[in-house]
Amino acid sequence: MLQGQDVMEGMNEESQEQSQSFFNEIMGSIPGIDEASAFGSIMKGLDDYKFDLIIFDTAPTGHTLRLLELPKILEKGIIKLIELKEKFGGMLTQMQAMGGQGGAKVDPEELQKKIFEALDGMKQKVEEINRQFKDADKTTFVAVCIPEFLSMYETERLCIQLAQQEIDIRNIVVNQVLFPDPNQPCRKCMARRKMQDKYLIQIQEIYDDFHITVNPMLDEEVRGINHLKAFGKLLVDGYTPEWEK
Repeated sequence: MLQGQDVMEGMNEESQEQSQSFFNEIMGSIPGIDEASAFGSIMKGLDDYKFDLIIFDTAPTGHTLRLLELPKILEKGIIKLIELKEKFGGMLTQMQAMGGQGGAKVDPEELQKKIFEALDGMKQKVEEINRQFKDADKTTFVAVCIPEFLSMYETERLCIQLAQQEIDIRNIVVNQVLFPDPNQPCRKCMARRKMQDKYLIQIQEIYDDFHITVNPMLDEEVRGINHLKAFGKLLVDGYTPEWEK
C-alpha cells in the first residue's frame, strides 16, 4: 500500500521531513485511509505465501461493510484531492523553496505526480481484492450470530449488503444456544431457551436456503488447540445433547 517513504525517495534529510509532514496531511484528508492501509498491509504479507485457505475474522458488521466499500471511498478521496489541487500546488511551491535552501530541490510537479500515482496504485489493489471477493469460487462469507434481536438484525443487514455487492454468503453459525437438561430442570435456562427459540425459528424462516449451524453455549472459552479442535468438530458435525443420543 501507499508509503510516504516511497514518495519522498531522493530528497535530502530536511526536505524529506518537510515533505513527509506534508504527505501525512494529504493522506489524513482521505476517508477510509486507515482501513485501507491496514488491510493492504495484510494482503501484501499474504502475497508472499501460497495458502490453500485463508480465513479473515472480520470486525463487526459496520466495519466489514466499510472495508468492502473501500474502492468507492478511495475514489471519492482521490476526487477530493484533485479538487484541492490548486491549494496543494501553492504548498508544493513553498516546499520547493524550502528544499532549495537545503540542497536537494523538491519538484512540486514531480511530488504531485508521485502522490497521485501512489493513490491510484492503492485504489487498483483494493479493486483487485474486491474482484476476488465477488468470485464465489474463491471467497465466501460465514455470518456468526447469537439468537437475540440485535444480532439477528446485524446479520440480516450484512446479508443484504453482501447480496447487493454480489458477494457470496450461504452459511450462518448461531452460537450460545442453550440446551437445558430435562433431568436437571433450570427455570432460567428454560425461559431463556424459550426466548432463543423465537429467534431460531425466525432465522430458519429468513435463511431457508442457507446452511445453518447451531452451536451450544459452552462451559469454557475456545482457547488452545484442544478447544479449537472440539469447536471445529461442532461446526462440521453439529451438536446433539447427550440425553438425545
